[in-house]
Amino acid sequence: MRRERVGLPEFCGAAATGIILVAALFLLFPRNLQAQSKEPHWTPVQAPIAKNIDSLRSLADDVRPRATQLLAAQVNALQPSANKVALAYSLAKLSTEGDQGQQTVQAVAATLAQALHQHPVPHDDASQPSQEYMELAMLATYEHAHVNLASPQFRQAMQKVRVDDLRRQTANFTLSSLDGRKWTLRDLRGQVVLVNFWATWCPPCRKEMPDLDALYRKFRTQGFLVLGISDEEPSTVRSFLAEHKVAYPVLLDPGDLVHKRFDVVHLPKSYLYDRNG
Repeated sequence: MRRERVGLPEFCGAAATGIILVAALFLLFPRNLQAQSKEPHWTPVQAPIAKNIDSLRSLADDVRPRATQLLAAQVNALQPSANKVALAYSLAKLSTEGDQGQQTVQAVAATLAQALHQHPVPHDDASQPSQEYMELAMLATYEHAHVNLASPQFRQAMQKVRVDDLRRQTANFTLSSLDGRKWTLRDLRGQVVLVNFWATWCPPCRKEMPDLDALYRKFRTQGFLVLGISDEEPSTVRSFLAEHKVAYPVLLDPGDLVHKRFDVVHLPKSYLYDRNG
């Protein structure tokens, strides 16, 4: 499963501690490679790799892991450059969609680490590590990928991941669901709560919703709760759910206040709280 490998009957007990990010349930929604703020000018060698990365979501689930590994090898073989980092980063963001296996995640993490070692990326700002190092730190932390990168910025990113997790353990919110009921996270202690940030426009979000709904229906009698959180207009969410029905509560986050509190940048993203909060 950005990933603690526990079965649902197990994590419904005391074994789940603190906050656990689960990769199979919160797959990153990356921008199109050519739509990034700094649009790369691909070389003839890089262009087909970029095109194949962009088309990964069109592949069947049983084909995608091997295709991702092959792309990682192709990126790995490129000459050091900013474009190589961009390709490795985009591939990394897609590698945690679904459960592509440890071998796939490790290959992608090693490729991104190599690209950053060869061509370090400057800080986004003076106090924050760049998004490329943050992605690598999350692969190391939540996917248990082995990362060999002696970089101050990578160490800073690892520390930020730890600090962010500790902050989310004490986070709280009160939001209203579509039916008007108010939900407060801290009031749900005693249950296993999956807080899922999603949007109607996000393909991985739409793909995972039936699975989240099935998990909720199967385990809710054991105290498992899914809270879907959207920052879109109520009419947009309501219209979408009229055609894609789910049994779990869907909450509205006007003004992105809870999204910002949880530092949600990519979608979908989920946080799993144990019975002790």
